[in-house]
Amino acid sequence: MLDGLSVVVDDVIYMPSLDHPEDRPHPFVYFIKIRNNSDQRVSIQGRKWLVHEDQTGELLVVEGDGVVGQKPNLGPGEEFSYNSYHVARGSGHAEGTFFGLTESGRRVCVRIPRFKMQLPEWA
Repeated sequence: MLDGLSVVVDDVIYMPSLDHPEDRPHPFVYFIKIRNNSDQRVSIQGRKWLVHEDQTGELLVVEGDGVVGQKPNLGPGEEFSYNSYHVARGSGHAEGTFFGLTESGRRVCVRIPRFKMQLPEWA
């Protein structure tokens, strides 16, 4: 952990018009902001997501390099915003961690707070 490094989930939207496989018919778009209010430059190197399906109890673990194909390099006071989406069988929730490095080479991590992916009543 690094004091001042934080993640905010700005919004989660159900978007049935997005491409999805037949067995996962419910796309959710999420909007994320990574803020660096520390006194050190931080490069975000990777992520690990835990996605829970409410109906089936399935846990999907998603790990990888960077964030949406990038490795944001954030100076003090800078932020990186992006959106992505997850396709689900139904309602659920997600949470996780971003992993990074300070310019001095110290490994750091920051939690991605849990957020709900809730099907609307009409879905």
